Amino acid sequence: MKRSVLYIEDNEKIGSWVKEELEQRGFSVQWLLSGEGAQEEVHQHEIVILDIMLPGLDGFTVGKRLKKAAPAVPILLLSARTSINDKVDGLQFADDYLTKPFHTDELVARLEVLIRRSGRTHSERISLGNHIEVDPEVQMVYDKRTGEEIILTGKQHQILMYFLRHPNQVLPKEQIYEGIWKESYITGDKTLMVHIRRLRQKLERYPDSPEIIETLKGIGYRVKL
Repeated sequence: MKRSVLYIEDNEKIGSWVKEELEQRGFSVQWLLSGEGAQEEVHQHEIVILDIMLPGLDGFTVGKRLKKAAPAVPILLLSARTSINDKVDGLQFADDYLTKPFHTDELVARLEVLIRRSGRTHSERISLGNHIEVDPEVQMVYDKRTGEEIILTGKQHQILMYFLRHPNQVLPKEQIYEGIWKESYITGDKTLMVHIRRLRQKLERYPDSPEIIETLKGIGYRVKL
């Protein structure tokens, strides 16, 4: 089940970018251009992303009303303001505060932490193909046909979880390598390719015709959810 976000942002360029990025990473996003109607919608979502500079009622006022209406739903404030007073004021009701500009990886990481803390995270397993399940809470992988756990090596596990943090995205091999090994990719290095081949041998029904970890020739890899 997708994690549900109520996103309130009046800047259409930023809003469309954030919405697209979050949806690519497995979130369901309802985007509002102002705080109007937000109190009626907040109960339908797991978390709120709220910009401070809004037309009409500002984000501080909207946020206080949302927190009163739905105390259990965490609020992440976004703002270009960096003064300590703004942060202190915001954190009187909000659960976290992120200043612009920001990287979507940091935004997603903060959302995940807030959802976990709120206890509203879903424990449903993620299906890969017709026969693999991943339990994201305990990060275990199962074969649905047998019910048995599939044991992965450390690097295989890291690679799979990296794919699941970037669902449906085409990931260049350089990005995956640098994200896992934390060092620069050297052109021609076969390390990642070897690990993915061995990971496919454990996950795919037919490793030579993979259905879970797709190869996009000359570009990289993708895992569809």
